[in-house]
Amino acid sequence: MNEKKVFYITTTLPYVNANPHVGFASEIILADVRFRFARECGYEAVFNTGTDEHGSKIYEKALENKIDPKEYVDKYAKKFNSLKKTLNLSYTNFIRTTDSNHKEAAQEIWKRVEANGFIYKKHYQIRYCVGCELEKTDSELTQGKCPYHPNKELKLINEENYFFKFSKFSELLLEFYENNPTFVYPAKRFNEIKVLAQSGFQDFSISRLKEKMPWGVPVPNDSNQVMYVWFDALTNYISTLGWPDNYENFEKFWGSQQCPNAIQIAGKDNLRQQSAMWQAMLLAADLPMSKQIFINGFISVDGKKMSKSLGNVISSEEMVDRYGVDGTRYLLLTKSNFGEDCDISWDKMDEKYNADLANGLGNLSSRIITLADNVEYDLPNVDIEKSLKADIESFEMKIGLEKIWKMVDKANKLMEEKKPWSLKKKKDIFSEKEYLELMQRFLQDLHIIAILIKVFLPEASEKIINQIKFRKKEVLFKRIV
Repeated sequence: MNEKKVFYITTTLPYVNANPHVGFASEIILADVRFRFARECGYEAVFNTGTDEHGSKIYEKALENKIDPKEYVDKYAKKFNSLKKTLNLSYTNFIRTTDSNHKEAAQEIWKRVEANGFIYKKHYQIRYCVGCELEKTDSELTQGKCPYHPNKELKLINEENYFFKFSKFSELLLEFYENNPTFVYPAKRFNEIKVLAQSGFQDFSISRLKEKMPWGVPVPNDSNQVMYVWFDALTNYISTLGWPDNYENFEKFWGSQQCPNAIQIAGKDNLRQQSAMWQAMLLAADLPMSKQIFINGFISVDGKKMSKSLGNVISSEEMVDRYGVDGTRYLLLTKSNFGEDCDISWDKMDEKYNADLANGLGNLSSRIITLADNVEYDLPNVDIEKSLKADIESFEMKIGLEKIWKMVDKANKLMEEKKPWSLKKKKDIFSEKEYLELMQRFLQDLHIIAILIKVFLPEASEKIINQIKFRKKEVLFKRIV
């Protein structure tokens, strides 16, 4: 008897220093579709997300709000976990980096890396971006500013910390990249990390002085230092699986042999952390590396980066209030091809929502259910895996949905061409026969569409199936006026 196929997907863990916005919503919805598809294809699957709750950025926010850091992160972690209901997500694991089991895992990976000789201590001085929680070299700055956080002043850190020997892994990672040509998708992002590796990675600090920044996982055997946030946070991808205590589960969903389908999804500002830093940490701890990493682009609003100061941040709740859950999922899944930057605006989203959902699928479903009466039809045979496999496994959800919407457009055009309502009014036998055959075709087409959109728009899929079954019309998508 064959073992059941297994699948594991994880998002990045967003910092809990602000409310969830559409950038992370887009990432987690993509992951949700991929996870739902794996389950539809018979995989035993785990879907991990959660919150990154340590580091300077969060500590400073807590001080600014005059509350204890734990109280601060508890408040925001709850908001991120509420996305499960808001966006109809199906994740199985929600890990917080303040969880005791995660802290223990982070300390264990530190111990292993240190035992293998890849951690040392030294005094240093660097420029540090609190927004990225990363050190910045001259080559990474634009006019002396971090390109991702140009409104934040770089901090000058001058202290004694522990360092990770990242420089020892440049050649090993280049060899790994060469032997695994699809490790990072899309290819242009893979080329970026290869160029960085070819120029040679630099050792980086993995701790902070506790007296200056106490909010972090304690460094093993040194009460004066706490772990630098990335060394702690990246471990979540395996601590969520029970590592190191539940090695069987870890091996099942992460180990090289049993689970070749363990993947990560992240934004392009996470490229170095996910595809190089984390991989070097795993190598240094003698642990299996990631299998594949998908790197997406950024979302801007009206041509500008989302920013509180500009007042252009769009939240998940705002979108759901306006477009509903599936409307929001559809708009974020079709905003751009995977890996590309995109620009959104309320006007552009209103237009697409009305065209594709209210006037497109919504109108088609309403007309068919209204006209179908008691028409019987043969259930269509739909192979979801065959129809969508290539697009969904490459995270090209937009392309997959465009193929389905060609079916929607084709059915709507046929509806306008044949005008079944006029055939229904006629009483001759020829019109009745044509009407019956036409409605059977429409019902089959609608049924196929409902099945194919199941992993993308689960609520709409279920509503359409129920409408066909009970022939009871329901508005799927209210038009935005």
